[in-house]
Formats: sequence, C-alpha cells, structure tokens
Amino acid sequence: MSSATPHRLPLAGVLRLGRPSDIWFKPALSVVAAVAPPNLALLALGRLDLAMYTMAGSLCALYGHNRPYAARARALAWVVLGMVGGLAVALLAAALTTNAVVLVTVGAVLAALQKTVCDATRIGPPGNVVLTFISSASLFAPQTLDRLPGHLGLALATGAWAWLVGMAPGLLRPHGPERRATAQALNAAAAYADTRGTADGHARARAASAAAIHAAWQSLLAAGARPDRTRRALERLLVRAEVALAAPADADPVRLRAWARDLRGTGRVPRVESPRGDADELLGVAAAQALPVRHRLAPLAPLAVRTALGCALAGYAALALGVGRPYWALVTAASLYQANVTLTWSRGVQRVVGNLVGVLLFAALAPLAHLHPAALVLCSLALNFGAEALIGRNYWLGSVCVTPMALLITEFARAQDPAELITDRVVDTLLGALVGFVAAVAVTNRRAGDRLEHALTAAERARENAARLLAEPHPDPRALESARRGLAAALVDLRATADAASGEWWQRALPEERVVLTEQSGHRTLATTVRRQGLVPRDRDTDRGPARDGDRGPGRTTEDIRP
Repeated sequence: MSSATPHRLPLAGVLRLGRPSDIWFKPALSVVAAVAPPNLALLALGRLDLAMYTMAGSLCALYGHNRPYAARARALAWVVLGMVGGLAVALLAAALTTNAVVLVTVGAVLAALQKTVCDATRIGPPGNVVLTFISSASLFAPQTLDRLPGHLGLALATGAWAWLVGMAPGLLRPHGPERRATAQALNAAAAYADTRGTADGHARARAASAAAIHAAWQSLLAAGARPDRTRRALERLLVRAEVALAAPADADPVRLRAWARDLRGTGRVPRVESPRGDADELLGVAAAQALPVRHRLAPLAPLAVRTALGCALAGYAALALGVGRPYWALVTAASLYQANVTLTWSRGVQRVVGNLVGVLLFAALAPLAHLHPAALVLCSLALNFGAEALIGRNYWLGSVCVTPMALLITEFARAQDPAELITDRVVDTLLGALVGFVAAVAVTNRRAGDRLEHALTAAERARENAARLLAEPHPDPRALESARRGLAAALVDLRATADAASGEWWQRALPEERVVLTEQSGHRTLATTVRRQGLVPRDRDTDRGPARDGDRGPGRTTEDIRP
C-alpha cells in the first residue's frame, strides 16, 4: 500500500535550538589556531589584502573532526587539495576575463562540483559551503596571471598549517574520535532500551540507535587495520550496544550510559567480557563497510543540477539588479541544498534569519573594526570562533556570526561603506534564497523513489539471508555474523533513504507500509540472530560496569587501557 508524499513547508521547529555538539569547542579552537598566525603575520607585514588566500587554506581546519586520525590525515589532505584546486580555477578565470556572466557561470559549475564531491565522500560539516565561498569570492577579486603562483602558494602553505592543527590533538588522545563514536552509540542504545522496544517513540529511538552503532563501526574501521587493545575494548562495547538494539528488554540502560560516561575524557576504557570468548571475536566486521565513492555519485545527479542551476540563476538575477557582489547570492543558493526539498526549505529559512540578524551584528561591530587593522583581525577571529561554537545548535545561530565575518573579510583589502555592504548582503541573501529554492522545486528528483526501492530490496534480501542461516541446525559462525552486520547496515540505509525520499516533491507515492513492515521484520530477525549467537548475557551481572572510587582491582571493573 502506498500513500502520496505530503507537500508541506514546515515552520515549526525550524529555528529551535538543539544541544551543542560534544566537541563544539574543537572546530572552534582549531579554526582560530589555523587562521590567527597567518592573519597576524599579514597584519605585521601590512598585507591584509592577501588574507583571502591565506584564509582559503586556514579554513580547511574546520573539516574532519569526527574522523579517526588515520582517516583524518587523508581527508584533510584531500580537502586542502580540493580547496586549492577550486581557488586555482577561480583565480585563473578572474585573470582571463572580467565578464560577470561568465564568472557567475564558472562559479555555479564549481559550486555544483563541490557539492557533489562533498556529498559523495561524506566529508561532513561544513561541507561544500566554505569551498564555494572561497572560490566564488575569488572570481570577483582583481587578478593577473603573474600573481597566481604566489596566491596559490599562500593557500597551500596555510592549508598545510591547517592540516597540522587538525592532526595535533591526536598526540594527546589518539583514540578520541573512536571513543566518542562508541559513547554516542551506547547512549543511543540506552535510549532505545528505555523504551523496552514497545513504548512510545520506540521506532524513532531504534532507528537512531541503529544509525549511531553503524557510524561507530565505520569509525573503528576507518581507523585502520592494525588492532590494539583500546580498539578491541571499544569493539566489545559496540557489541553490547548491538545487543541492546536487538534485545532492548534484556538491556540495562543505566549500565550502557555508565560505559558511555567512562569513554569521555582520557580515562580508562570500561572492561566488557566477550559473551562468546576471546577466540570468537568480532567476526564479519568488514560487512559494515560503506559503498565506494563511485557508487554514491550517480544518485547525486539531480542535486548537482539543482545546485548548478540555482547558483547560476541567483548570480544572474543579482547582476540584473545591479548588485555589486553577485557571488553572495550564488553562495546563498549553494548553501541551501540538502537531501530533499523539505530540508532545503528549512535551511533557506535558517539562512535568511541568520543573515538578517548577522548584518545587524555587523552594523554594531563595524565602528570597532574600523578603529585599527588589528581590531579588524581580532573581530574576525572572534566571529570565527563564535560561528563554529554556535552552528551545531542550529544553522541560523551560526550564520549570525558567519555573516559579519564574511563582511569583515571584504574589508581586509580596503575599508568600505557599511551601509552599502549591508544593503548588498540583504538583497543577495533574499535573492539567493528565493531563486535557489525555486530551482530546487523545479528540478525534480524522481530517483529518490528508485533509491528507496533499491534500499527496500537490499534490506529484504539481507533479512532473507540471515533467516536462511538461522534455519540451519549449525550455521557457520562467520557467515552468521556477516549476515547480521549486513542486515544491520541495510536497515540503517533503508531508514536514511526513506527519510530523504519522504521530503522530496513531484514523485510517485512511496511504499510507506512496506518500509515499516520491512524494518519491523528486519529488526525481529536481528534479535533472533543475536540470541542464536549467544550474545545476550544470561546473567546481567556477568557484565562488569564502571568502577566506583577505590574499586580498581585487576579483573574487577576496567582494563588498564590508556587512551
């Protein structure tokens, strides 16, 4: 049975503030550490006009904070190369032509490419927006061919510095990202265990728990193949979270939350005995690995077209109105596009509200920033910190700091009339949001329904595979573990795909009832598999919870594992 997808534009809750991220201070401090030395050096040299190029590299420090350090090293390197590559194309275009229509077109194509690559690689926040901001602004900066090597060299040098800043915390807490991911999985599993699998909201809690557990496994897998004691201990804790997901009535949410608390900071990793013994440890983990990037590119084609079309039309409209900085309208449009039209609408509301409040903050800060170039640099640093500290609570709140920061950056080369800057920014924001959303509605994404059908088929096949193994009198343990992990990953993908499709417009009715039935039967099969594997402890007391003060004896509560 199918039902039509409702076409609603929500307002309730769009501006509601959430809880700050557990690591909100890490990107906030990192961006300050990455931006401050180059900008202060330029200030001392009297060359703040070069700040746009150093900022290009420094802002790469915003990326990768949730990734294990081995994976973060690779991701940050690619971000730096992507940033410098986009900057190179923009500067070359600016040096070759001053035709505004051509420059807007180049910016729109770059924005679509950056959006597609960021989504396909799942690089995470801040996604394509920072890359598009730098490349689009560079298109409209005066440029000559002979200055390109020096400007790109500055970006590459500060990008290398940002890489060092992003990797530095690993010297003190090498397993920090994996510990946080495991703690989030344990807390999510505890929330589901609170429902006992039947109370109100249990389906939503189950989906959140499954997603958190899957993300934690991905974090451990991304850390590399080399095993160590800390990773093995984290893997055992994740198995306990999986048990709570499959058998919530048999789980102890208090103990799960206590384990999660013990993973914060630099304390010891809680000791959890493997219910099957050390000889049968964590089989089939590879089944949870993500699809290669090339398999995630094709479904993003409609989103790429939306981005290119929306950014181009927003820039052209700004030019038609005589706005002096059409790239602001382009960047506003680029920042809107989310997984579906409904989420794009919500982001548009947040962007407009944040920018309008942000220009008021700029009006208040401009007199202070104009007192001295040092004040300008310090105000910019403070806004960098504020943007990353607040954006995790809601996008609009972070935009309140991002907007005046972007306006101040335009004054690094020369002081400008605040009233003119404010007027241009307000017009470009409203224009970019309106045109960008219209493009999102106009470019249909009928592939969303096809992807949901594929996800349903994959989940049903994974469930049948697990059920077939369960029907055997003595199934191979490795095959059963691999089937369980494969089914868990398929159910996570099904829920994410269904959520994305439900907010898309202009498509055929979705098989909502089939999705619900597939999820229910899949999780029942998961529960049966967990019990068949003997993962559910017969006696909860066999799990050793976190130690009390003074109770740290060997074999009692914790392993002596340093982070």
